[in-house]
Amino acid sequence: MGRLTEILALAQQRATAMGLPYEGALTPREAFDLLRLAPGAKMVDVRTRAERDWVGRVPGAVEIEWNLYPGGGHNPNFMAELKRQADPEALVLFLCRSGARSDAAARRATEAGYGDCYNILEGFEGDKDANGQRSTCGGWRHAGLPWHQG
Repeated sequence: MGRLTEILALAQQRATAMGLPYEGALTPREAFDLLRLAPGAKMVDVRTRAERDWVGRVPGAVEIEWNLYPGGGHNPNFMAELKRQADPEALVLFLCRSGARSDAAARRATEAGYGDCYNILEGFEGDKDANGQRSTCGGWRHAGLPWHQG
C-alpha cells in the first residue's frame, strides 16, 4: 500500500470513529504529505485575514474566511468563493486555528456536494497548553511544517 493510500485510509477510519459526515480527518503531517502526493489536492485556510497576517500563513493555501473579521459573523460568500477556487471533485483539506471552524467548513462543503473533504485536526496553532498559549502542543506550526509570517 502506498503512502497516499495509507494516509487516506487512516483519515477515513478516524472520520468513521468520530462519526464525521465528511471523508476524513488528518493530522497536520498527514495533510502536508497528502498535499505533496496528490497534486490536485487543495488546502483551504478558513482563518480570518487578521489571523493569517498576524500569526502566519501556509504557502500555497487557498484563503477563504469562514468568519469575517472584524465582527466574527459567518462569511455568507464562503461557498461561492470555495466553488471559484476548488473543484468539487478535488481533495479539499480545511485548516483553521485549532480544527473547529475547519470542521464546520468541511461539513458545509460536503453538504454542498464536495465528496472528498478532510479536516486538519489541531489546525495551524493547536490547542492551548497549561499556560493558555497555542503552538506549543499540536498544530501545523508545532509540527515544523512550512509556514511564513504574515
